[in-house]
Amino acid sequence: MERSHQLEHLFQYCNGVSVGCACVAAAVFFRMVKKAIGILGVIHDRSKIIDDSLEECRSAISHTTESRASINMPPILNPDRVLSLFKNMLDEDCELLYLSDRPENLIVRNIAVPPLAIRPSVFVDGGTQSNESDITERLKRIIQANASLQQELSETISTSKSLAGWADLQMEVAQYINSDVRGVPFHMQAAKPLSGFVQRLKGKQGRFRGNLSGKRVEYTGRTVISPDPNLKITEVAIPILMARTLTYPERVSHHNIEKLRQCVRNGSDKYPGARFIRNTDGNLLSLMFSYRKRLADDLKFGDIVDRHLEDGDIVLFNRQPSLHRMSIMCHRARIMPWRTLRFNESVCNPYNADFDGDEMNMHVPQTEEARTEALMLMGVQNNLCTPKNGEILVASTQDFLTSSFLITRKDTFYDRASFSLICSYMGDGMDLVNLPTPALIKPIELWTGKQLFNVLLRPDANMRVYLNLSVREKNYSKSGETMCPNDGFVYFRNSELICGQLGKATLDFTNAGNLC
Repeated sequence: MERSHQLEHLFQYCNGVSVGCACVAAAVFFRMVKKAIGILGVIHDRSKIIDDSLEECRSAISHTTESRASINMPPILNPDRVLSLFKNMLDEDCELLYLSDRPENLIVRNIAVPPLAIRPSVFVDGGTQSNESDITERLKRIIQANASLQQELSETISTSKSLAGWADLQMEVAQYINSDVRGVPFHMQAAKPLSGFVQRLKGKQGRFRGNLSGKRVEYTGRTVISPDPNLKITEVAIPILMARTLTYPERVSHHNIEKLRQCVRNGSDKYPGARFIRNTDGNLLSLMFSYRKRLADDLKFGDIVDRHLEDGDIVLFNRQPSLHRMSIMCHRARIMPWRTLRFNESVCNPYNADFDGDEMNMHVPQTEEARTEALMLMGVQNNLCTPKNGEILVASTQDFLTSSFLITRKDTFYDRASFSLICSYMGDGMDLVNLPTPALIKPIELWTGKQLFNVLLRPDANMRVYLNLSVREKNYSKSGETMCPNDGFVYFRNSELICGQLGKATLDFTNAGNLC
């Protein structure tokens, strides 16, 4: 912070100097320096400098128009002159300006020529005729511009022509680095577009995205995505065709030997099967053509079977571009028919995915350590909120919002059979669920739709889960709060929904302070 304040103070002081200052090291008197109009040029404005030599010949200058025009024109500093001025700067001045290196290093005097391995000649249509690489063509144009400038300087031609030579060389070097530079004169435009180094690196086909990040590796899959609201948010549906290709190396133990023997008998074409067996002595046996029944009987503890993917396996799911850490998360596999990768549409927001033809990638971790790490650090259940500000990313959407709004209406009631059936869908069958007291007892026992959310939030009466929340929905009448005639004021008290129809303001991820 101190450094920035000192530089700002120095900048303000220099702007306040209107007369000019003398540089002892450079033996010149400086005034305003600004960029000239055009490609290249730095103007040294000396219009207010009183020079004794100029006063002596003022009478002679006044008689000729050409002399007056040349005297009134501010001099343009070419790169050679700027280089000499930078070399004369004192080390104390560089330290004052917080320069980490000498200022003359800002002037490009040498250009690195890449080896032929990265700029090979390209043969046209597989024939004998070849074209040079764009980088080679750029280097050739730089050499030609440099030779032309040297010839012009040696012949001591006019200043305007030498400045044009400097400008041509400057533009060629700039296009060598980035061919999309603006302001290229018409006479310097190539007949065909020539790419620079920036064009080789950036973009979808560049070195970073196309070659380094775009590699295809083993144990991965990619296909079109589609929605499946019946899946859990932690699950991803994988086609059987993909599950037969992707494998996981499972070690044979007392608990899984019979399952793995059946996988070996099924082979690589029948699901669930296996593709390879790795013995304890290091041999790799393929199950495509081998005698699988004998290999299954000979299976022993410690062998590794590369089996097909099965339900519950850990996979990584990713959609490009990966803009934040939630762009790749961990799911559990669910092997299903058809040809697309499917997941719950409530998880679309972290991936920024939609179902208009998007494709997503899947990777299968190959070790128990990797599976555990992925599940604990990258699991969907552990990444429901964004680390930026804590906002909810995974929340109800579309049909989930509609059904919640309809279920929590005032005139929605369920009998014991329907209410118990819906409550059974909330867990895995092992959870203890205490049915609340019915809202109506006679003529039959009836429960409201609001009581379903009470069970969802607190299925067991002994659970210490106490939610207190009040939200104004879109249909709120702005008066009465809990007595709103439209039932638009949502009020939770100790995990019980007292009033209100649940809607987008309560369940959607776009609202802060919602139920999610």
